[in-house]
Amino acid sequence: ELPEPAAQVRSLKTLTNSGSPTVYQLTTKKEAFGTMTKVTVGEKNHNNENKTILLVGETGTGKSSLINTLVNYAMGVKFKDNIWFEIVERETRSQTQSQTSDVTVYEIFNFKEKTLPYSLTIIDTPGYGDTRGIELDVIVSHRLFDLFSSENGVHEINAVGLVMKATENRLSDRLKYVFDSVISLFGRNVEENIVALITHSPGRTPKNALKALEDAKIKCARNEKNQPVHFLFDNCQNEDRTEDTKTALESAWDLTNQKMGKFIHFLETSRPQKLVSTVEVLQSRIKLAACIHNLQDRIKLIELKQKEIKQTREVVKKHEKEMMKNEKFIVDIDEAYKEKETTEGGRRWLFFSEGAVCCTVCEETCHYPCTLARTPKRCKIMERGHCIVCTNRCPVSAHVKQNWRFVNKTKKVQKTEKQMKEKYEKNKSQSDNKSSLLENLEKEMRELTAEKTQWLEEAYRHVIRLDQIALNVDSVSTHVHLDFLIEKMKDSGDTEKVRKLVEMKIRVDRRVPAALRFVYVKIMSAGRGLKDVFYVTGQTGV
Repeated sequence: ELPEPAAQVRSLKTLTNSGSPTVYQLTTKKEAFGTMTKVTVGEKNHNNENKTILLVGETGTGKSSLINTLVNYAMGVKFKDNIWFEIVERETRSQTQSQTSDVTVYEIFNFKEKTLPYSLTIIDTPGYGDTRGIELDVIVSHRLFDLFSSENGVHEINAVGLVMKATENRLSDRLKYVFDSVISLFGRNVEENIVALITHSPGRTPKNALKALEDAKIKCARNEKNQPVHFLFDNCQNEDRTEDTKTALESAWDLTNQKMGKFIHFLETSRPQKLVSTVEVLQSRIKLAACIHNLQDRIKLIELKQKEIKQTREVVKKHEKEMMKNEKFIVDIDEAYKEKETTEGGRRWLFFSEGAVCCTVCEETCHYPCTLARTPKRCKIMERGHCIVCTNRCPVSAHVKQNWRFVNKTKKVQKTEKQMKEKYEKNKSQSDNKSSLLENLEKEMRELTAEKTQWLEEAYRHVIRLDQIALNVDSVSTHVHLDFLIEKMKDSGDTEKVRKLVEMKIRVDRRVPAALRFVYVKIMSAGRGLKDVFYVTGQTGV
């Protein structure tokens, strides 16, 4: 005979440990939800109030135990019941190396009569900062975008829980990177809903952990003492109970229950935040990365063409007399061209495939890596049937998603004066055709310079817009975008825009060095090149 509240889920349990406490694995309803996994206990009632929590933290901080604790609190489990329920599967937790970066949505219903006066949705974000590669962190962000923007997804949030151990006396480079990655996803309206969930706590004020949050300048809700709002939890509820440990474990249970009650009260009283601006931030980050990548490629091509023009101009001036005497006089030129380069498009995970969306008209890479969309039509860079990235804003039909992308290269070619004239007179007006080769070269250079300025302006607008809407624009990805833009804006001579970008970079530099160190370590330990990894992560300019 199972005690209450075990009896209420008699048909939804499997025994995993018959010791003390007796541990049950809840038999849940599992389903694919877009690019995520939804795990449900109970039957959903659309008339009941619901609260939503997003949990984020390093692997090993105790997120799984915290989720299980929330479930047991919701079900009204007491220490004297000598039972424990788990919603997070142990098999999954023990195979972190083989997990995908699925965002898992846990839904807990039908326990209103117990200690929880509402249903609960818990969003778990595994993958951030663990050993499986920095590419998967980006996928988590994309999947959250899908969750927040889909019709049947999550449209408001009550709390963002930053999960960390009570023993943390400083935020490691990895943990700073983890928190930075998630906080940078949200709009400014979510700051008052971000709280610290301190695990492995003996119940005392976690001075070191709080100081670590302060030192790292983590944006979050504040209490009356101007401390980060925080809640303490022990992680020993399912430990074996013996005569020697029972008293201590009961005390730890009571502490966690008391603090959980305070957290539940926070959820009840905090104002839920609509995720409209968060969706805009996520979309802006995706578009910004795609814009910068494409822009960088275009500017590189322009600079290669400018170098080619400069070289051609110097050769023409140097051999002008020889070329007048000999129409077949040949010169060597480094000519810019585009080539298709194979990507890692064959790699596939559960719901996505890595590849590049390319425009076959502009011959440009518009989005790489495009990890979620199966076709160009579903890619986030498409709006109203057209690409917002490629030069001519071509229709979707002009795009393909394949395991290759366009890259810029140069090759040594031999040309006569006639061939050079033909190249630089192509598509010119009749009056231009009467111009000399040198005059056409100068005109081509001016046009390329104007194009470069236009594209820099476009990228600048993306960064400024992101600064206006994002809670934490001071992220690693923004950092490297700023480096790239500042360098190119200096070349263009726009001192005012350079000043604004430099001010933003100074602010960013105070926050992200540790995150950049962590990214660098992950890159080097994975044996990846900087250029390739920053393409994969959506971060360029290093």
